[in-house]
Amino acid sequence: MAVPQRRISKTRKRMRRTHFKLSVEGLVTCPNCGEMIKSHHVCPKCGYYAGKAQYLDGKLVKEEKKAAPAKKAPAKKASKAKAPKEEAK
Repeated sequence: MAVPQRRISKTRKRMRRTHFKLSVEGLVTCPNCGEMIKSHHVCPKCGYYAGKAQYLDGKLVKEEKKAAPAKKAPAKKASKAKAPKEEAK
């Protein structure tokens, strides 16, 4: 078995190992919430898949249509006419 003639310094060893790092592949941003998720998977944060529908526990949740808010009558502004102040003599 081969034996090194000299000891490898800590610096040289660490410089060599800087390239031995893991890379995460296949991550994309969720179009709904912006969270990083695995591609072709349901977003664990918001439950959307491809920005189309909301899934919870593997079941499709139908989105409820939002009722139109009731129209409010425009508020009438009361005009406060300031009476000119009379000078006290």
